[in-house]
Amino acid sequence: MAVQTAASSTGSSVSTVSTVDLGPATALSCRECGHRVPLGPVFACEECFGPLEVAYDFSAYDTEGLRKRIEEGPTSLWRYAPLLPVPADVADKPNLNPGWTRLVQADHLARELGVDAGKLFVKDDSGNPTHSFKDRVVAQALEAARAFGFTTLSCSSTGNLAGAVGAAAARAGFRSCVFIPHDLEQGKVVMAAVYGGRLVGIEGTYDDVNRFCSELIGDPAGEGWGFVNVNLRPYYAEGSKTLAYEICEQLGWRLPDQIVVPIASGSQLTKIDKGLRELIELGLVEDKPYKIFGAQAEGCSPVSAAFKAGHDVVRPQKPDTIAKSLAIGNPADGPYVLDIARRTGGAVEDVTDEQIVDAIKLLARTEGIFAETAGGVTVGVTRKLIENGVLDPAKTTVVLNTGDGLKTLDAVAGTGLTATIRPNLDSFREAGLQ
Repeated sequence: MAVQTAASSTGSSVSTVSTVDLGPATALSCRECGHRVPLGPVFACEECFGPLEVAYDFSAYDTEGLRKRIEEGPTSLWRYAPLLPVPADVADKPNLNPGWTRLVQADHLARELGVDAGKLFVKDDSGNPTHSFKDRVVAQALEAARAFGFTTLSCSSTGNLAGAVGAAAARAGFRSCVFIPHDLEQGKVVMAAVYGGRLVGIEGTYDDVNRFCSELIGDPAGEGWGFVNVNLRPYYAEGSKTLAYEICEQLGWRLPDQIVVPIASGSQLTKIDKGLRELIELGLVEDKPYKIFGAQAEGCSPVSAAFKAGHDVVRPQKPDTIAKSLAIGNPADGPYVLDIARRTGGAVEDVTDEQIVDAIKLLARTEGIFAETAGGVTVGVTRKLIENGVLDPAKTTVVLNTGDGLKTLDAVAGTGLTATIRPNLDSFREAGLQ
């Protein structure tokens, strides 16, 4: 592997890799000005400070050959390896192999929400190895970390990512050290710690944690560390595209008409849009209009507030919500989310903590899916969009559940026993249970 060192636009030293096998990935391209740099562990454009993302060469693919290759691939996100920045033999390496989670036709929920039968689906990513969609993005970042010679895997996290990094590092033989706000839900703290890596609580919000990690990258103490959502962010973010790929393949290679996505940093929503556009360009799905809707908690709704006000700039907020996995007050991809929602004819909406809890219970009661608070946000926003006449109940709609409710038990702590009875039929009848 040939490595070149260059001075970044911030004055710190960074390494860029000029020869590395990441499959069809050819370079990193600035989303703002289009400036290109070689593949490497960098995330900001040296020309304009815009975000870098992976650029590809898909010119050698023919549609039917690619479709057959995908359908014959493994039942994990690696079935889409030809469209991701990974080597061709990625499925043979020690990895958690997440993805290919179920797409549930949610007819009972549809009936409750007033959606036509057969038109509402829940993409349930709680079935991933650490029970959240973060396994997808970490698996992707891990392959970049291997390629660039990192020995420690790290991140700033609101909870789910910490567990995903710890598990992936353990499986791959990496060291791990992850940083979280000190007041996260206990279930997420335990899950992140159990994998044996270092787990460090930071006094402050997620935005404080993220700033600290950015400082650590530029310090000798962080040498050899791959921060999945900072210096490896361009590769990490590509993992979210696989949600779009899977949804379309599971719908019979069709685009959904409408999709509701939770917003934390906003990266997931932007990459789902990128994935849908790639499928169209490759001819794997028919080109037709689709709408993307963003979902936030009212207690941390900077993108929703900007959308409703007609602004292009997202004003940071101090988070105050039970949906801690979405509690990013200064979302990096917020402006791009606004662009996508407006371009596709979608919207960005928010719901209260009370509505989040109600939606968690509604999804569990109707479809047997116990969602964490982020899933409560998407279901709650879906209900609100339908009630307000914004989301069309006659169109094929996919709602994302990105994590398992067992991680956020505090949100529904008031839920419990229906009754306590003596072990006899009289007591059963007296309780009104017959």
